[in-house]
Amino acid sequence: MPSQQIPIRDIPYDIELLTRGHRACPGCGMAIACRQALKILGKNTVCMLSAGCFASCTAGPFPTSSIGTPAIFGSFGSTGAALSGIEAALRIKGRNKDFNIVAIAGDGGTADIGYQSLSAAIDRGHNIIYICYDNEAYMNTGIQKSGSTPYGAWTTTTPVGRLIKGKQQPKKPLAQLFATNGAYYSATASIAYVSDWVGKVKRAIEVTQAGLGPAFLHIPAECPTGWRYPSEHTVELARLAVLTGWWALYEIEHGEFKLNFRPKNREPVEAYLRPQGRFRHFTAEDIAKIQERIDKDWEVLESDMI
Repeated sequence: MPSQQIPIRDIPYDIELLTRGHRACPGCGMAIACRQALKILGKNTVCMLSAGCFASCTAGPFPTSSIGTPAIFGSFGSTGAALSGIEAALRIKGRNKDFNIVAIAGDGGTADIGYQSLSAAIDRGHNIIYICYDNEAYMNTGIQKSGSTPYGAWTTTTPVGRLIKGKQQPKKPLAQLFATNGAYYSATASIAYVSDWVGKVKRAIEVTQAGLGPAFLHIPAECPTGWRYPSEHTVELARLAVLTGWWALYEIEHGEFKLNFRPKNREPVEAYLRPQGRFRHFTAEDIAKIQERIDKDWEVLESDMI
């Protein structure tokens, strides 16, 4: 049973679990994504927070916090293991159905340092929800590249020079990887498509509460600081990522793939790349190659056979 979109009018806007101010940058896509998700997760949620932007900037360092649920702060590498322990402890006490057991982690803590423990947690089949907010670099520590940084992007550790221009490796397809790894439900989302995003959060809750296994949610966290664009353009940029085909909205449930949104006429990817300073060095030839790759990827996506 794939996710169902939740109409915006039905989102519980009387529930605010990201409150009392926070330290995230203006225009932070992560803060928007997590605020929306927490409205659906509700107060009966236990959050495991990996080191990163959300833990240090949004939830807040001890003794202050902007998150209105119980939260445990952990290291980059321990998130999957700690989340497994929380789920196992609540299950032993017979209280696992009383709570949504959720990790909120960035791409560095998911695609790189935390990959091993998360892979093991998924392999064991824990009924956990893992949300990866993906700002495509280690933004909290100085904009270093991660395994989720896209090809060609400038970061402080993939500078643009005469011989090498930006990151030379492709972005890891995390939702596909963890679906293959054994996540019962794995999905991508966008803050610009709120009904789709919160519908997928709701489906992740249904899956884990039914004891079907892990759910993995992957959402870009547009970052004005690291991506080098004006903060007021965050949602516009998120929408362009989808409309150009740069970011596809899909879900994989128990091995069944479903594409959730097909742009009628995909806009040129240049419309998404040009506003961002991290791609400022791209030539027309570079953009043409990326456009060609996106077109080929969408041939596969639209066949529903990834």
